[in-house]
Amino acid sequence: MVSLGPGVFGGAAAGDLLVGAAEGDDAAVLRLDDERALVLTTDFFTPIVDDARDWGRIAAANALSDVYAMGGRPLMALNLTAWPGETLPLSVLADVLRGGASVAAEAGCLVVGGHTIDDPEPKYGMAVVGLAAPGRIFTIDAARPGDTLVLTKAIGTGVVATAHKRGGASDEVLAAAVASMTALNAAASEAALACGVLAATDVTGFSLLGHLHRMLRASGCAAVIDASAVPLLPGALELTSAGYVSGGTRNNMAYLEKWASVDDAVPADVAVLLQDAQTSGGLLLAAAAPDDLVAALGRRGVLAAVVGRVAAGEAGHVDVRV
Repeated sequence: MVSLGPGVFGGAAAGDLLVGAAEGDDAAVLRLDDERALVLTTDFFTPIVDDARDWGRIAAANALSDVYAMGGRPLMALNLTAWPGETLPLSVLADVLRGGASVAAEAGCLVVGGHTIDDPEPKYGMAVVGLAAPGRIFTIDAARPGDTLVLTKAIGTGVVATAHKRGGASDEVLAAAVASMTALNAAASEAALACGVLAATDVTGFSLLGHLHRMLRASGCAAVIDASAVPLLPGALELTSAGYVSGGTRNNMAYLEKWASVDDAVPADVAVLLQDAQTSGGLLLAAAAPDDLVAALGRRGVLAAVVGRVAAGEAGHVDVRV
């Protein structure tokens, strides 16, 4: 029998609820038995690209990513859709759903239905159920001083999406961002599991520095980031310089001002990109054996950028150096 424990209604982990809302992790985890745990998550958002199928693909990859960020594999998903039926044809919605279904199929995840409401602003995403081994889940509170930080995707999707909405992104730059956002984090998660990684998160709206800050606060550690080692999407630096900075990114910068110390030698536009609000970004992994992890990622064709290290210090603080 699954035991939820006395604290479950407050959202804190207790009994067989291994990760709840109070932990602030990427998804909830409920232990079924000694070998199986359910991973539950949901995510949805408004269109960030014009192509309906691409939007569906991005939204699905983004929702599935939370399962991979916990060390799980997606089993099945429900579509979550808000649609302005009087102003947007249902044929467009069909393309969105086809896009989402194609990414779910790539992940081996069944799409078993969903729910649609009428809404003046279109939204799409998924609720996802995954499966993990209870003793091998990733959490954001398991980083330790001395761990190496490894990032599995380039950043800059936020600035590219913002530029695209304003007509400022070239087709080539947009295509590179879409390719990144629709790439699953499955192989990265598999590599991390194989190498015994304990701490992980995926990089989404709170930015690289923001999600690292959350991991560090939960783990009671600080970190140093090497700005020059962080991979950037094609065109992202130029678009940032041109002023295509989203409101979400500016909110991140305001919040992180007291948590991130940026060396004066770090270019200002690079500092902005480190706080760029991402969509369907890569995994940020804290590894005790980074050489093994980098090799395992490479064998699976996954980017493995060593971007910094976890250190002793004020919980949640990040030093950004050149």
